[in-house]
Amino acid sequence: MVVSLVAAALAAASPLSAPAGPPADQPAMFVVRDADTTIYIFGTFHALDGRSQWFGPQVRDAFEQSDELVLETLVPERPVAQLAPPLRAPSVIPSASFLATTRLAINAGRTQGMQVGNGADMVLRRVAEAEGKPVEGLETLQLQIDMFSHLPATPAPRAGRPVETGSMDSLSRTMGEMQAAWKRGDQSVFVRMLAQLRQASPDTYRMMFTERNERWADWVRARMQAPGTVFVAVGAGHLAGPDSLLVRLAERGIPSQRAN
Repeated sequence: MVVSLVAAALAAASPLSAPAGPPADQPAMFVVRDADTTIYIFGTFHALDGRSQWFGPQVRDAFEQSDELVLETLVPERPVAQLAPPLRAPSVIPSASFLATTRLAINAGRTQGMQVGNGADMVLRRVAEAEGKPVEGLETLQLQIDMFSHLPATPAPRAGRPVETGSMDSLSRTMGEMQAAWKRGDQSVFVRMLAQLRQASPDTYRMMFTERNERWADWVRARMQAPGTVFVAVGAGHLAGPDSLLVRLAERGIPSQRAN
C-alpha cells in the first residue's frame, strides 16, 4: 500500500525545495532497546526508482541482526478473490476525489521512474522471505481498506477535465524531491509535508498518522517485553513531526535514538 505517498499527494500544494548538499543514500533509521530487546525502526519510501543504494551496510547490518521483519501490513501476493477468508468489501466506497488524487500521485511518481515494486518495503520483504526470516504486519490489509474507505473527500479535477500540465509537473517534482530527501535521511521534508496535510485535512491526518502511530507505539511497547531483535519498517512520514511514532514511544517511556 502506498499510504505515505498518497498522504504526500494530498498535502503537496507546491514543490518542496531540497536543501543544498551532496546526496547520500542513508535513509533515517532509529533504535529503541532495553536489556534484552532491540527494535530498529526504519523509515521507508513505498515506491522508488530502483537507482538508490539505500540498503547499505548500516541498514543491512541492522536487518541481518534482526530475528524478524515487521511491515505496516502484508499485501497478499495472490489476487484478493483467492484469499481465504476473502477481504470484506468496505462499508463506505472511497470518494471519487480521493481515488483521483491517488491516481495522480502514482502517475506523478512514475514520471520519476518510481515503482512500488522497487519500494523499500517490497525489497525488505523479498530479502527476508529469501532468508527465511519471519515477516508480519502491524495492521491487517482489511484495516487499511476500511481506513481508506472512510477518508474524507479531497479536492480533485472535475470529471472529464484533464489535469493541467503544470500541476502534474509540480506534483512530479515534489515526489522526486521527497524521494531524494528520503535517501538523504532528511526528515524535515516530511515534517513540512505532514504540517500541510494536517492543515488541509485534519481528519485525514488523524486517521492516517496520529491514530496509527498510537496503535503502533502500543505494539512496540508490548514487543519490548519479549527478548530479541526486530526490524520494523514503516513509511518515513510516521517517524516525523509532533505526532510521530517516535514521539508516542517517548510518551510511553521508550526513548529512541538515531541509528545512522
